Amino acid sequence: MRFTLEFDLLDLASFLLRARNQSYAGMAEPMANPQRPGFKEFPPYHEGSFEYLDSYAGNYYAPGQEVVRYKGKPVWNMAYNGGMLPEHHGNRDLSQETYAFLKKALQRVELARPFRGPARFAQNNFEYIDQSEGDITNFKGTERILHKGQEVFRQDYIGGLIVHK
Repeated sequence: MRFTLEFDLLDLASFLLRARNQSYAGMAEPMANPQRPGFKEFPPYHEGSFEYLDSYAGNYYAPGQEVVRYKGKPVWNMAYNGGMLPEHHGNRDLSQETYAFLKKALQRVELARPFRGPARFAQNNFEYIDQSEGDITNFKGTERILHKGQEVFRQDYIGGLIVHK
C-alpha cells in the first residue's frame, strides 16, 4: 500500500537535527510541570508546521521518546531504552560525565541517519559508537559509550514514520 506524505523526508530530517539541539542535546531545561508526572519533558520546539517533543524518565537507566508532529498530527516517533550499565548504577560522577558526553555526541547527528548520534565520535577518555539499520522511515539501532575503552553505557532505539488512515 502506498501513501503520500504532506512533507519532504529531507525537511523532516533537517528539522530533527535543529530540534534536538533545542532540547536535551542542546542543554534545554526540562519543564517544571510535565504532562506526565515523573518524566523530564522539554518545551516543544516549533518550526513552521513541525513540532518536536522530547521526554524521558529515570537517571542511570532512562527510557524516553521523541515525537514529531506535522500540523498537529504525530508523523514520526523514536523510542529508546537503556543507559548506564548496571555495574555503574550509583556512580554519580561517571554517570554525569557520560551523559554530558552523550549530549556532545547527539549534537553531531548526521542528516543521512538522523536517529541518535554519529556512527563514531571520541573525545578525551570517551568514545561513542552507534550502529543502526534502516532510514528515517523505519529504523533501529544501538548506541554505546566507552570510557577508557570499557563499555559503560548502552541504549537501544527504534522508530520511524507514523502512518494514519
